[in-house]
Amino acid sequence: MDPLPKDGESAAGGEPSRGAAPSSGVVVQVREKKGPLRAAIPYMPFPVAVICLFLNTFVPGLGTFVSAFTVLCGARTDLPDRHICCVFWLNIAAALIQILTAIVMVGWIMSIFWGMDMVILASKYSATSIPSALCC
Repeated sequence: MDPLPKDGESAAGGEPSRGAAPSSGVVVQVREKKGPLRAAIPYMPFPVAVICLFLNTFVPGLGTFVSAFTVLCGARTDLPDRHICCVFWLNIAAALIQILTAIVMVGWIMSIFWGMDMVILASKYSATSIPSALCC
């Protein structure tokens, strides 16, 4: 049996491959910077996040308003240095922005995207940890 081809060699005949770029070993890490409103979205259990998305789709801001209360029940956010009440009021502010700007369709679209972010965060949360029930 022939050994596997080495770096820089093609599998066909041991010749160096012409189109292959040498590996430089550079690792690039990208981190998303979130604003305070976006970082205040709580990591909820998946079913609760889907309900909030459903509510946000049909009544703009209602799912965001409900998600604010999950913060009081112990849901984690990306704002660990802020007090729970501050994060709660940031979510209430986001819900009010969605409700007040829904007249011009901006709030409705923002509300749907907010709900999708809740589901995405919930799926990441449930994949990395054991889901636990909320205390409320």
